[in-house]
Amino acid sequence: MKVLVPVKRVVDYNVKVRVKSDQTGVDIANVKMSMNPFDEIAVEEATRLKEKGVATEVIAVSCGVAQSQETLRTAMAIGADRAALVQTDVELQPLAVAKLLKAIVDKEQPQLVILGKQAIDDDANQTGQMLAALLGWSQATFASKVEVSGDTATVTREIDGGLETLSLKLPAIITTDLRLNEPRYVTLPNIMKAKKKQLDVFTPEDLGVDVTPRLKTLKVAEPPARSAGIVVPDVATLVEKLKNEAKVI
Repeated sequence: MKVLVPVKRVVDYNVKVRVKSDQTGVDIANVKMSMNPFDEIAVEEATRLKEKGVATEVIAVSCGVAQSQETLRTAMAIGADRAALVQTDVELQPLAVAKLLKAIVDKEQPQLVILGKQAIDDDANQTGQMLAALLGWSQATFASKVEVSGDTATVTREIDGGLETLSLKLPAIITTDLRLNEPRYVTLPNIMKAKKKQLDVFTPEDLGVDVTPRLKTLKVAEPPARSAGIVVPDVATLVEKLKNEAKVI
């Protein structure tokens, strides 16, 4: 079974994000970039499926700028066998990414696609669902447990009311939640091996996909600063302030 794992290059989750002075976007100049944490979980899960003998090949895919090759090398250091980059400097929105991934799926014919439920930069939570719709495949989002047997995947997913277990016929799309697994530490020998693995580069034109943005960002602003809290002497004062100042009761 072939498993495809899309990964995204994002601002590292430890970095404090700064908004550009003209409010056109987030400042990424000289900022540490890394693999989207949810996608890292997806690569780990695909690698574990290969180690169990369920999957035979894991292919990592990324869409974006040339520097995304570094992210793909990280994916191969975790366990992906080879990688593909759809290189473009155009700002990619979820629908465009889903169309590019569909073209890659049509080319590679995987039986399973595992990707993060969302990226930590735009928090869109759309690409996996859009890809499933474009392909007409079954899908399970927010997966916290994945088991594959034959042509069936059993997925436990996190919902507002608790947990839900789905049975999917392959081929299928699965998006990962944080509690699915803990990605392994990437060792130096595996980083060196990843440099020798195959990495193919395409353009959207090669795949026949129009990635022109459909949405326009009008303004990006930081959230308002929170005011400092106060200490009240007793319950009566607390109730009075909640009623007259905060007006929440």
